[in-house]
Amino acid sequence: MASSSTSSSVAKLDGATPVVLSLFRIVFGFLFTVHGTAILFRWPDLASMPPVESWSLGWWAGAIEFLTGVAILFGAGTRIAAFLASGTMAFAYFTQHQSAGLLPIENNGELAVLFCWAFLLLVFTGGGSLSIDAALKKS
Repeated sequence: MASSSTSSSVAKLDGATPVVLSLFRIVFGFLFTVHGTAILFRWPDLASMPPVESWSLGWWAGAIEFLTGVAILFGAGTRIAAFLASGTMAFAYFTQHQSAGLLPIENNGELAVLFCWAFLLLVFTGGGSLSIDAALKKS
């Protein structure tokens, strides 16, 4: 009896996967977009984010975060945008954090690692059912 109950629960969870994947994409896309706006437009204006000069490495990071974040948020070119975002965060981790300690918790690199792996997941899964990619695929 427990086996059929378990398989029924798993089937319900499996059925929700495309929508939950879309929600995952939307949340991470929004967070990445806001990270980019904090760098590029100083909104929100955070004391922890110093201003960056135009065309500097920090400016390019902000531009990539903003543009790929918007694409991921709406699910437009999700796999490509997620690949670029994941690579950007891997680069950020190894150039800005790794030298300060071996583990991400030691070098304040946890956010870069989380973004990197979350976006790498989206490279392989796509944007889910609630995305521009999915709408274009249907038409």
